[in-house]
Amino acid sequence: MVSERPVVIFSRSSCSMSHTIKSLLFEFGVNPTVYEVDEIPRGREIEQALLRLGRNPIIPAVFIGGEFVGGANEIISLHLQQSLQPLLKNAGALWV
Repeated sequence: MVSERPVVIFSRSSCSMSHTIKSLLFEFGVNPTVYEVDEIPRGREIEQALLRLGRNPIIPAVFIGGEFVGGANEIISLHLQQSLQPLLKNAGALWV
């Protein structure tokens, strides 16, 4: 699920932090693949797999270039450090 797209987000439709991260990436011009775990059949299985990665909270979970980057705190930190955009470019998610 994560290796075929430059940016994949596992989200919940009612999660404000998920919405914030999606909005940030959309503002960069990224078109992430988003899986709303509360709306897909295997959502519970996916949440359990994310939990095994050590995620707490589990959602949002962001993968860039097939690699697990983290959740809201990690993405916002990367953005504030001006490291998010280069990471997105290297993954092929940005053209600029």
